Amino acid sequence: MKNISLILNAVLLVAVAVLFYLHFSAGAPADVSAAGITGDVKIAYINSDSVLKQYDYLKAEQEKFDAKGKKIEDDLKNRAQSLQTEIESYQRNVNSMTIGQAKAIEEDLGKKQQNFEMYRERVTQELLADQDKLNKALYDKVTAFLKDYGNKKGYHMVLKFNTASDVLYATDALDISKDVVAGLNEAYRQESGKLKAAEKK
Repeated sequence: MKNISLILNAVLLVAVAVLFYLHFSAGAPADVSAAGITGDVKIAYINSDSVLKQYDYLKAEQEKFDAKGKKIEDDLKNRAQSLQTEIESYQRNVNSMTIGQAKAIEEDLGKKQQNFEMYRERVTQELLADQDKLNKALYDKVTAFLKDYGNKKGYHMVLKFNTASDVLYATDALDISKDVVAGLNEAYRQESGKLKAAEKK
């Protein structure tokens, strides 16, 4: 969730910079024709924590991600325990082995340890890649929705407002979080319905 919030922060930081420039630049006219905007700039904001908490797509994907992470964690724990059991068995019986037998078992245990470390590294990287994909998909869905929503409602800019953002104050009248959550969830329901219908065919 922290990564998702950071991504939204970065996107909306640019929007804040544009707003700051438009508001404070000396002699800036109300008609900003160079930017393709005429008249007053219409701005809204979303509370990203609230939107992310209530977005059904993220809930569903986070459940899948958490389940996969738990499965990997359990698998790694079992593999580590199995390897530890073999090592302890070797340590108990090493005195009754020939030098050749002990050396062979040590080499085998060394390879198993190395394979375990490589496997752990691989599945950890896969999990991080899955998190990146989820973050990107979330970013794409939210920004695409906001672009469409903004065009329909006449907004020139939508900011992110939470304790980590650069927006220190915004009136509740500019808060479109509820509309955005409702719209995102409706789009997700329609998309999910289409996917389920396609799977049945």
